[in-house]
Amino acid sequence: MRILIAPDSFKGTIDARPAAEAIARGWRRRRPDDDLEVVPLADGGEGTLEALAPAERVRLRASGPLGDPVEVEVGLAGGTGVVETARVLGLGLLARSRRDPRRTTSRGAGELIRELVARGAERLFVALGGSATNDGGVGMAQALGARFLDGAGRDLPVGGLALLGLARIDLSGLDPGLARTRIVGLVDVDNPLTGPTGASLVYGPQKGAGPQDAVLLDRALGHLAAVVHRDLGIDLAGEPGAGAAGGLGFGLLAFCGARLRPGAEVVMDALGIDGRLERADLVITGEGSLDAQTLRGKLVHRLLGRAALAGVPAVVVCGRAEVALPGVQVRSLVERVGSDRARSDPRGALERVGEELAVEAVGMVRA
Repeated sequence: MRILIAPDSFKGTIDARPAAEAIARGWRRRRPDDDLEVVPLADGGEGTLEALAPAERVRLRASGPLGDPVEVEVGLAGGTGVVETARVLGLGLLARSRRDPRRTTSRGAGELIRELVARGAERLFVALGGSATNDGGVGMAQALGARFLDGAGRDLPVGGLALLGLARIDLSGLDPGLARTRIVGLVDVDNPLTGPTGASLVYGPQKGAGPQDAVLLDRALGHLAAVVHRDLGIDLAGEPGAGAAGGLGFGLLAFCGARLRPGAEVVMDALGIDGRLERADLVITGEGSLDAQTLRGKLVHRLLGRAALAGVPAVVVCGRAEVALPGVQVRSLVERVGSDRARSDPRGALERVGEELAVEAVGMVRA
């Protein structure tokens, strides 16, 4: 049998490649003669750099979400650059006690974009998943030469909460190299900038915002969108994906002339997933938490859609399952081995599930 193993990362636990390899090891214990194709995927969050630029890397220095300098790998080859913002702005860079979306800044993303533009990038993919920020991309734009001024004509301080004091936007100093670069923001969600499904109210709590802070941050992003509409003549707050990475999707649209695309679709196209599905009898995918966010454009949901079109049965392996997927088998590591082992030994847990799936394989694959 031909089995395509194509998971996303299990966020905070195990990356996509070792997760896929662990499932494959377990499968081979029971069915060593099957043809297994291991293809780690990503949807604009962690792992996107590896998926789109597996070999061509450049190390750069940039500002982390609270301004601390970090060393970051980016991709650059043949005029195409790849920035994975999780590496420079990610939640994983901050201890829980330091997470504060009122103060975090997307400046580091702008510094990386500026450097890749200066090095000749003609096309630039900016992966937007997993950030600790909520500033609407203002920090990014400041690093690229834009100015955001208060009522007294002073530059705003960093952070999402400071946007409540925004009076005027000045893009006259914006890096001219941006005009020569096609920028594509890779989003892993389709949330708008503001409102009940916007950046602050949905994702602010996991970034450290309390209920009242999340409401204030939502108001701040709404004010930013209103000033952008007035000063730049564009209304972007409702664009799908504008709320990605704390509004960094909005910032790319408004200040960089970018367009947004689902990261999962770009990665799957780049890796020829449709052709791989045509050859497969079964696809195994997965992620850390199968929940409501999965259904807002995450990799697993989009890959299942392609598998259904190709007529290939699918299995989802996840750390924890909070939603059901009609017609799709779901295997939760927590249900199989318990929460502690699922987190402390994800490789072992995934191998066990891979073994179990191989035993049941004959009843799963397409005719």
